[in-house]
Amino acid sequence: MKLLEYEAKQLFSEEGIRVPKGILVGKHEEILLHMDAIPAKVAVKAQVDVGGRGKAGGVLMADRDTVIETARKLFNTTIKGLPVQRILIEERLEIRHEYYVSITIDRTKKQPVILFAETGGIDIEETAKTDKKAIRSISFCPLLADVPGFLLRELCGDAPVEIQATVNRLYHVFCHKDALLAEINPLVTTPAGVYAADAKLIIDDNSLARQGIVLNRDLTEREREAEKHGFSYVELQGNIGVIGNGAGLTMATLDLIEYYGGRAADFLDVGGGADSERVMHAVRLVSGVPTVKVIVVNLLGGITRCDEVARGIIASGVPEPVIVRIAGTNAEEGRKLLAEKGYEMLDTMDLVVKKAVEVAS
Repeated sequence: MKLLEYEAKQLFSEEGIRVPKGILVGKHEEILLHMDAIPAKVAVKAQVDVGGRGKAGGVLMADRDTVIETARKLFNTTIKGLPVQRILIEERLEIRHEYYVSITIDRTKKQPVILFAETGGIDIEETAKTDKKAIRSISFCPLLADVPGFLLRELCGDAPVEIQATVNRLYHVFCHKDALLAEINPLVTTPAGVYAADAKLIIDDNSLARQGIVLNRDLTEREREAEKHGFSYVELQGNIGVIGNGAGLTMATLDLIEYYGGRAADFLDVGGGADSERVMHAVRLVSGVPTVKVIVVNLLGGITRCDEVARGIIASGVPEPVIVRIAGTNAEEGRKLLAEKGYEMLDTMDLVVKKAVEVAS
């Protein structure tokens, strides 16, 4: 789950990373309550979960006299389609130099990897494309509580020594918060020291309960519904609904849809041993995707009984055509139940997908 900037900065601050003094408001009128604490020059920053926020107009400069009007303007805009519901008003730093630092997982090495650049800011992606030597990286054993000093010196080069300490503290945040990404861009030097001018933190969804987070904000309402039923579910951009049992079979179905020129609307794995009620909820969930024109149900009966699958499909009562391929335990009984209700069944996954692509187009 992605945290917003102000949430990430609070966690960074708790670990000893300096962040600018700031005030969070939910409407521009609230600023009147904090006027005594607002510096002469400020940055007014929309708290929205998008990248490239600055270029999209989500960060504006103001002073004490114009901050309320600037905030009001920002509350009345959308940033890449998202409404602005919270604004962080921060002291404007006297920046001498901008750096970039991020920590993520190198899945090949199964180790944390730290990236560092001596030029940070909004154009870091372009810098990485045009000058690959501008980004330095290190990886090391995740059992270490701290980044080894010699690696920090290698990573940070001629940057001030305080930068090394900040990188190590960022690593502490990364570990303690079960993060998939911890990033400061830019990490800046000022006359008062080193500050995290911006902050990004993505927490592993599997650790949310351990981190005391009840609601995963990154999930859509439909994804939350799927989670409630225990489905493995991902929303996609196509118009062919997909239901399978087992990640491999479901992925193979998606691959075939792509191969035949179609586009899947979702990935839904009902899991093994699904009964009729579970299948019913799965079909209704996929039917609720506005773009879906046809639904493919591709299940193999092992511990899952095909007659239960058939009853679930029938009970769903969805308006879209449902094209079925079932094989395995009680397959004949399941086929008979579906045939009595007029459902189209085909013998192979290939034929089912071809037909679905034809119907969808």
